[in-house]
Formats: sequence, structure tokens, C-alpha cells
Amino acid sequence: MVQYLVGSRASSLAKAQVRAYLRPLRERFPDTAFTHRVILEGGDKDRKSLLSRVSAVSGGSAFSTEQEAALVRGDVDVIVHSLKDLPTANPRGLMLLPPPGREDVADALCGSTLAGLRKGAKVGTGAPRRIAQLLAVRPDLDIVPIRGNVPPRLKKIETEGLDAVVLAVAGLRRLGLDDAIGEVLPLDLFPPSPGQGALGIQVREDNASIREILSTVGDMAVDAQVRAERALLAELHGGCSVPVGAYAESLPDGNLRLFGQVTSLDGTEQIPRELTGPPTEPEKLGAALAAELIDQGAYSILDAVRAATAAG
Repeated sequence: MVQYLVGSRASSLAKAQVRAYLRPLRERFPDTAFTHRVILEGGDKDRKSLLSRVSAVSGGSAFSTEQEAALVRGDVDVIVHSLKDLPTANPRGLMLLPPPGREDVADALCGSTLAGLRKGAKVGTGAPRRIAQLLAVRPDLDIVPIRGNVPPRLKKIETEGLDAVVLAVAGLRRLGLDDAIGEVLPLDLFPPSPGQGALGIQVREDNASIREILSTVGDMAVDAQVRAERALLAELHGGCSVPVGAYAESLPDGNLRLFGQVTSLDGTEQIPRELTGPPTEPEKLGAALAAELIDQGAYSILDAVRAATAAG
């Protein structure tokens, strides 16, 4: 029996994602064994520091550096990531395969609805994008920085006296925590992190056998969507520490619609734009939309964000 080693982070969400990903593969390839291995990341070991600082210490990403290193060494054959956590550039010798479908891309407010939040309500989130978007809609809110896995962040509503927290709908649903959702936030006001809701399936370029097997569960429409989103982010030289939101959707006419938005950290300035193009050239669509955002002043916002992050 052929055996492949599948790596992921140690969180309950990461484990749930691996189980869901492997289920159809085990049915299609009963003579192939898929063994899960947990790999601890810097962001898992350090739950207090800013993610930008954790990333700087790791020399890469707070949530992918150790897993990618294990993949390069051959310790595992494939990594199942949350795609939104992955840098836009693959390390040498690694590549991403088409994701197996996609969950809801939106963010959710848990513990309340936006309209139900009192003036000055305490809302927990550590993501600069979510902070900026919340302040753009509700500048009166008191944003409380929080980090950690999904269940512990939900518990902070009680343990830290928060009125609400913001989490990805995809993570909540994959953990069976739909009941915690108070409101799914509208995409036009709260565009998600590029790649949100999709899995990042990363393999070595030279591992043709596993690429052939894993390609059987890839969704090409979703692949075009996330490639456009990630191309936009790459052109803006962004990452998880900058307030860039984007999502692409496949239209009935076969085209791809890409929406992107850059928001200042205090929420006072926003640049939203959208473009439509063929799904056969998603990177060109992402680059074109990034150019429009840059023409409208996106760089000045992002430079200010990076300066504030470095100073903090």
C-alpha cells in the first residue's frame, strides 16, 4: 500500500480541514494510506505577540514557515493550509494545487449583530483588515486585540467581557459552530482576506504521483477565484498585516468578477474597486485591479499601515 504523509497545524480547525479533505480521497483511493502529521508553527507557539513580529522571528509566515520547511525536507508529502494564511509566493520547489471547493468566504460577527452593538461596544479581533473595516462602519467601537484558535476566541466573549468577536464563517462551519454566528457580515463592506474559505493544498513540484492523485478533487473554478485574489494581494505587496480585502466570484456568463478594497487602519479612508475578466487569466485580472487601486491611492494607505506596524 502506498502511503502519503499529510501535514497541518495543530489547531482543531486544521485537523477538521484535513479530515474533510482526505474523506473523498480515501474513498477514491482505498489502496492508498494518508497519514496525518501535526507541525507546530510560530503563531501556534506564541499566542501573545503581534503576528507581524512572529513572522519576522520565523523568517517567513507565522502560520506556514515550519510546514513548508517540512515539505521541502520531505518529512511530509502535502500540507493542508488555510489558504488565507499562506504568503503569495511559494518557496522554491513547492506549488499549490487547485483547492477542493470553497466554504463561505465571508466574516461573521459572533455574540451580536452590528445593529445590536451598543455605542462603544468591545469587539475582539486582531486582524488589521477586520479592525479597519469595523471602524469604517462603526467608528465608535472599542476594538480589543485577540489571537488564538477559533473556540478560545469565542470564549473570550465571556472571559474578557467582550460584546462580540469577528471570525471567518468558513472556520465556524467546519467546526460545527454555526450557532455562534450572530450575523454574516456583508461582502461589500467587509471583503475577506484573499483566499478565505479555501484550502491551500501545497506539494513539491517534483512529486508527480501525489499531484496526480490530489488533482482529482481540485475545483478549477475556485482555483481561478483564489489565484485572482492572491495576484491582487501580491501586486499590492500585502500580507496578513495589511487591510486588504478581496473576493472573486464566477459569473453565470463564465467570467470572473473580482472585488478589492483597501482601508486605512482607522477606517476613515477606503478605496473599493472591481473588475471582470476571463477565468483563464486570473493573475492578469488581479494585477489589473491592483493597478486601479494603486492609481486611486492604495500605496499611500498601505505605506502608512506598514509604518504604523513597524513602529508598534
